Amino acid sequence: MGDSSDSTWTPAAVMEDAEWLEADGLGGFASGTVRGARTRRYQALLLSARKPPTERFVLVNGLEAWVDWAGEQVPISHQRYADGTEHPRGDRQLLRFGPDPWPTWHFAIGGGCAVVQELVCARANGETLLRWHLVTLGSPRKRAKPRARSGAPARLQVRLLLSGRDYHALHYENSDFDFTAHEAEGTVCWRPYVDVPGVEVHSNAAYRQDPLWFRQFSYEEELQRGFSPTEDLASPGVFEWNLSEGPAVMTLRPNFEQTAPARIAVVDYVSEMFYEERLRREGSEGLIQKADAYLVRRATGHSVIAGYPWFSDWGRDTFIALRGLCLGDKQATARSILSSWATSLSEGMLPNRFPDDGDEPEYNSVDAALWFAVACHDFWPGSRRHRSYPAAVASALNAILEAYAAGTRFGIAMDDDGLLRAGVDGLQLTWMDAKADGRVITPRIGKPVEIQALWINALLIGGEHDRRWSKLAQRARRSFEERFWNAQADCLHEVVDVDHVAGKTDSSLRPNQLLAVGGLPHPVLRGERALRVVERVEAALWTPMGLRSLAPDDPRYCGRYEGGPSERDAAYHQGTVWPWLIGAFVDAWLNVHGRTPALGAQAHDRFLRPLLEHLGQAGLGHVSEIADGDPPHAPRGCPFQAWSVGELIRAVRLVEQTGAAVAEDQGAALGDT
Repeated sequence: MGDSSDSTWTPAAVMEDAEWLEADGLGGFASGTVRGARTRRYQALLLSARKPPTERFVLVNGLEAWVDWAGEQVPISHQRYADGTEHPRGDRQLLRFGPDPWPTWHFAIGGGCAVVQELVCARANGETLLRWHLVTLGSPRKRAKPRARSGAPARLQVRLLLSGRDYHALHYENSDFDFTAHEAEGTVCWRPYVDVPGVEVHSNAAYRQDPLWFRQFSYEEELQRGFSPTEDLASPGVFEWNLSEGPAVMTLRPNFEQTAPARIAVVDYVSEMFYEERLRREGSEGLIQKADAYLVRRATGHSVIAGYPWFSDWGRDTFIALRGLCLGDKQATARSILSSWATSLSEGMLPNRFPDDGDEPEYNSVDAALWFAVACHDFWPGSRRHRSYPAAVASALNAILEAYAAGTRFGIAMDDDGLLRAGVDGLQLTWMDAKADGRVITPRIGKPVEIQALWINALLIGGEHDRRWSKLAQRARRSFEERFWNAQADCLHEVVDVDHVAGKTDSSLRPNQLLAVGGLPHPVLRGERALRVVERVEAALWTPMGLRSLAPDDPRYCGRYEGGPSERDAAYHQGTVWPWLIGAFVDAWLNVHGRTPALGAQAHDRFLRPLLEHLGQAGLGHVSEIADGDPPHAPRGCPFQAWSVGELIRAVRLVEQTGAAVAEDQGAALGDT
């Protein structure tokens, strides 16, 4: 088995606090920064879901590691504390970092040698695997068994830093923490709290119990987000290896049932698991490989994590993200997810999200069910009148249309003009769903523009099997063209019949109107008006990170997504940039300008290349949730966002379908083999 030294290496200093992610396929994950110091409460080595993909616990937050070499202790870990102290400074020994096929660090320890640290989350069972070995600098593939000039071996020592808490919470020193170690051959287990999963460690190390509290770690990203930034962690003892004799290995496992750990030949086991993960990942690289992180198992099948580190599975996000995440050989997974969600239908609505705690899903989205219809159309092949859905999916699609046409929760109903009205005071039903201090920031009550585009598409999709929906779609489309065109602004109104008042309009310049031109199976607006919409949106809303949610000349515009929760929520859809909109934008741009190879190459260079370059920043290999509306458009929110990744993949594929001469560049980004 080769080691991961054949990754594309990047000097670690270039990445600074860029973040890496390893997902376990169950909702759990490991994550951190390239240089090692944690900047978020969510960064951990073992973060596991007790009820996949929810009920997540942080069990092992991090580690403190050093190598005894030539009479010195050389640190290979990095911590930051609330008083400004940074200790130890293992980042000063960090030579380079490679994120693929898994996170791998090279630390210089002197004497022409380095320690390589590798980390993998194994999707087979949700454990985290760690491996360290010595290499000779200049020959990264050559493993070394050197000794210092004194003849002493290289000894690696590691302290695990534990909490045992809900992943949204923080942990502080307390007398209830149980440091008791349950030891067997090659295994150490702890159960810090009676109501929290235990931690099971298998290694080829010698373990020495030595309980310590580490106080006041500082998390800079939490401070920037207006939350408490400090935490105390417990370390029960020290693991020690002689690296001069061979690799050091360790597995970190959650123990949910408090059962006795299985005995394993840990060196062979870890080697085999790394090998299996390499094989699993060799079929795809780049964005295509990263897409796999968002696909998770649920008790009822599969689902999609909307974003790491703090989102769970959301309906709207799932159906939008699937269209890019599950292209190619993952289409069967997409169909499994859609079939699973079809069973969650209630009064024609699909859940906006499944909560982290509790079993009751939240039905407060007008568009989740409509995006479901679009995703079903994409993933069940067939011609216009011969698309074959499973019975449960076909039944769900029909139930959605029946309920929306007749009327369901929260004022959702088809109006006399064939368009879909929705909304009640105090509730946000569209994707622009921010609420601050009890106030809905963008209520959009009435007939929002993208909801009409989705509604007409859902009717046309239903019309493939029942002509009465096609007839309703034609009526709705005529009403849309008559009622939404804003001649004064040369684009579409954002909402008509605002607050259910006939004729009242909201003409805010937002990106939602793009979905009438592109991004859906059936464009609602064509011709000269469609061209004007795209030109207007491009001029005012496009940025290298995606599209602004509100035009900068609007008095409500917020150019930076900063401050505490209330300030950030107020800016969330008032100018903040959303990368996921790039899919609809590129599709609309190609629809109005043409799908020739030359125009495809132009779209790639102008609109996609900047986002592809973003893959080397923030969440490595992924696309952020949002960015500032003002230059330099700093990435914000979740650094790993499912619909941002999915829609970028889909946009690149759209350009590829024009025959544009950018195949090599796209292949590198998508990881085509």
